[in-house]
Order: sequence, then C-alpha cells, then structure tokens
Amino acid sequence: MKYWLMKSEPGTYSIDDLRLKPGGTDHWDGVRNYQARNFMRDEMKPGDRVLFYHSGKKPAVVGLATVTSEGYPDHTAWDPKSDHPDPKSSPENPIWYMVDIRFEEKYPSPILLSELRTQPGLKGMLLLKRGMRLSVQPVTKKEYDLIVKMAKPAS
Repeated sequence: MKYWLMKSEPGTYSIDDLRLKPGGTDHWDGVRNYQARNFMRDEMKPGDRVLFYHSGKKPAVVGLATVTSEGYPDHTAWDPKSDHPDPKSSPENPIWYMVDIRFEEKYPSPILLSELRTQPGLKGMLLLKRGMRLSVQPVTKKEYDLIVKMAKPAS
C-alpha cells in the first residue's frame, strides 16, 4: 500500500463533492502535469490511501479517501467541452491518466498548512518544500499516520 496527497481547489472540486457522489466514488480527472500523471498511471493501486487537500486561500488537509482503481486514460482530455481538454490526446493515443477514489472521512476541523509546517515529523514532506505544486504527490506512511493522528481530537 502507498500513501498520497491529492490537491484540489475547493471551489472547483471539494471533499464534499466527492462525498456526495454515488457511493462516494469519482474519477480524479484533469491532471495535466507529467509527473503527477505518472504517479496515477504507474504507481497508484486500489487500496492506496489518500490525504484530500484543499488548496487556495486556506490550504489544508480536509479528509481521507481511498484509491479504487488503477490508472486509466483521462477521457476529459479529448473532450473539447471539458474544463481541461488537450487536443494532442486522443482515445488512440492517450496522454493523460486518472484514477478513481472513494470518500472515507471528512475532518471536523481542517489541518491547515500552517499547522503542518509546525510538525517536526513532517519537515521532509514534499508538500512543505518551496515551489512544490504537484496536485498528486506521494507521502510516506509516517507522514500519513502523523497527519491522521493530528485530525483526531485528544481524548
């Protein structure tokens, strides 16, 4: 099992959008970065765990999801009416890939980026590196576990 962080602008696609899909499952389309595409195409597998991250004005980890499919061609790339078409991609020669993910949990309180930066155990996390803009990025099990623990209220 691998661990991932997937970013989305909440005004475009939020954790609630995923939660409200039938079965809480949807495809993660529109990724137009080769490195992020390669993660989805080559490395993501069903059962992998996902930190769902809202970017934007209040960037934060807002919940959890699970990968439910291997990577497959992103059909929105060859749909000229989609929000992110790519005329170089086609069904015969797909360039972009996506995976399906399933909603697992929405945190009662988002874990703000500023909070993540205060955690010594997250110092090496890709998300916290200057200039890291990948919308799909790997996280270590240690990083994942620490963030999940941060979301649980102290008893």
